[in-house]
Amino acid sequence: MAVSIALAVTCFTSLLHKNFSLQSQVTDLQDRLVIANTRLKPCLLDGPLDIGDSVSDNTSHISNRSLKNSALFFSLAILSIPLIFLRYVDCVSRLRRSADSEEVSLNKQLAYRVDVFLSVYPYSKPLVLLLATFLLICVGGLALFGVTDDSFADCLWLSWTYVADSGNHANSVGVGPKLVSVSISFGGMLIFAMMLGLVSDAISEKFDSLRKGRSEVIEKDHTLILGWSDKLGSLLNQLAIANESLGGGNVVVMAERDKEEMESDIAKMEFDFKGTSVICRSGSPLILADLKKARAIVVLAEDGNADQSDARALRTVLSLSGVKEGLRGHIVVELSDLDNEVLVKLVGGDLVETVVAHDVIGRLMIQCARQPGLAQIWEDILGFENCEFYIKRWPQLDGLLFEEVLISFPDAIPCGVKVAAYGGKIILNPDDSYVLQEGDEILVIAEDDDTYAPTTLPMVKRSYLPKDFVVPKSPERILFCGWRRDMEDMIMVLDAFLAPGSELWMFNDVPENERDKKLADGGLDFSRLENITLVNREGNAVIRRHLESLPLESFNSILILADESVEDSAIQADSRSLATLLLIRDIQAKRLPYEVTMVSQVHRGSFSQGSWIGEMQQASDKSVIISEILDPRTKNLLSMSKISDYVLSNELVSMALAMVAEDRQINDVLEELFAEEGNEMQIRPADLYLREEEEMNFYEIILRARQRKEIVIGYRLENAERAIMNPPNKDTRRKWSSKDVFVVIAEKE
Repeated sequence: MAVSIALAVTCFTSLLHKNFSLQSQVTDLQDRLVIANTRLKPCLLDGPLDIGDSVSDNTSHISNRSLKNSALFFSLAILSIPLIFLRYVDCVSRLRRSADSEEVSLNKQLAYRVDVFLSVYPYSKPLVLLLATFLLICVGGLALFGVTDDSFADCLWLSWTYVADSGNHANSVGVGPKLVSVSISFGGMLIFAMMLGLVSDAISEKFDSLRKGRSEVIEKDHTLILGWSDKLGSLLNQLAIANESLGGGNVVVMAERDKEEMESDIAKMEFDFKGTSVICRSGSPLILADLKKARAIVVLAEDGNADQSDARALRTVLSLSGVKEGLRGHIVVELSDLDNEVLVKLVGGDLVETVVAHDVIGRLMIQCARQPGLAQIWEDILGFENCEFYIKRWPQLDGLLFEEVLISFPDAIPCGVKVAAYGGKIILNPDDSYVLQEGDEILVIAEDDDTYAPTTLPMVKRSYLPKDFVVPKSPERILFCGWRRDMEDMIMVLDAFLAPGSELWMFNDVPENERDKKLADGGLDFSRLENITLVNREGNAVIRRHLESLPLESFNSILILADESVEDSAIQADSRSLATLLLIRDIQAKRLPYEVTMVSQVHRGSFSQGSWIGEMQQASDKSVIISEILDPRTKNLLSMSKISDYVLSNELVSMALAMVAEDRQINDVLEELFAEEGNEMQIRPADLYLREEEEMNFYEIILRARQRKEIVIGYRLENAERAIMNPPNKDTRRKWSSKDVFVVIAEKE
């Protein structure tokens, strides 16, 4: 191919030289004719002949023609240099291959160097194109100077016009000028084609970068979410509700997913963003962008292995700690294992607030098992749809007793005090005698942060409790179906809550001889268990004959756990939990005495007699079943059948993350309410505070409950489906039933 190209170039060059030679001879003859006419003219006029001027003109024409020929040959030589160089490189490469077969050939080295140059330097392609354009103009100008009578400056300008507009060569006259002009125009078309390609690639690359979410986010006071999990939908929903009173906000989601996929998944979420804008960016959370303007950064735990998820969260916090001096907001980290919390706080310091999802759900399940209906109350408190916790300073309340502060808010319920003298420590349920000092802030439960304010103290009638009643603690029998990673922590919490003589049955497919080792490795000290006795049973919770071997009708509470073996898949874990729930309820219903069944059917009207849901609802009156649910779509199945007091774990964790992201101080409140010591939310029967058909307003009930050092935050009427938190019209009197229940914050018994 190289030989063919060389022959073609040689033939073309020979023809071009022959043409130029003939044209040069014609021009020379024309010049001689002009000189002869010039000499003849003085003779005809009988004047003297100036031979010196004639010789000078002749010499000038000859030198000008020589210069033009030199320019033409120089331009041809420049065009031949690349061919000669490529031929030289090819010959050297062949010689090197024959001498040393392992040595890389020269043409490959040259191609590699060119490739590296074009890759490393971002502006190399435009510079190479500019240099090629300059060379084409210069070489074309030299060639035109050799075949025309114009000056070199005019030839350079004419060469540029041929490069810029290929149609200008149509005005060329003569074979030589036409060949040169066509060649320059052809080179100009190639250069402009490459220029259009570069511009098109640059525009496409920019749009592709925008489409993939790699551009910088220029926002301020936004919430930044790092990572992607199935909790993101609920988290975005809660943040949108929280920002509704502000007219909307901005939430930035950064994850290692395609931006278009993230935007598509978010668009499929069935809720209103209420003016909040969600901006997606693609990239690793470890590669940090501009974080200084975010008011809160939420690091989500990944779905899958707990240790790997927490390790990645730790690396992210470590990266964030490098810029913590410039961060305006705080960092909320979702962890999967309680054992990793200390390390994350050690790395992150004061800027980090942790929410251990697995531990929170485990403790909440135990609370809900002991007090049915508590799951709904926690959903109302943690979510922004109804009432939630707020902390604010009210200078006009300084000097008042906490008992007086309790009845100072018609649209909120005070729950604690952020004491300035203790370095901002939040004290839940303080003594009535505590006097508010300057700088103290009030922790309340209210609908929104701008919907409440203190008023003048109302006139509230004070009265005594109907009886000094202490809720008795009797031994209970609890069943755990499934095996969680934090089983040892749940056992310790349960031991602190239950009365002495209680039994904890553990039913799962983990071999009995391995359970004690797993629990001991997790940090459980069997000698510290004071109130419960462990009973091990081995079996599969989705096999009916295995469940029938258990005394299911004798348990006070049954906790169906998302088994460790399937917790990586929310749908699979929920399917297993739902199957276990239905089997247990069916077995319980079959074991109910005939008299109990008939009485239950008389009092039930929502489902037909003998229906499977009706039978399982009868069984639900005898024991409490708490199911750990990971996928929010399973919620409707359980709420429709009303056969389980469910716990929607992922949604509750998302609510807690959103609340802590909005106000990091709330994390201290949640930690105490979930801990085994301190205060907790409880459901109390109404007969602890009032008599049957007694007429009282809510303020009076609050003051009566203070005699038990409890704070009443809501109630649920006898026939109501849901509890009312922070009820309105607290000064309105009404009659209460002894079958009503009150939601209180009280010290753990």
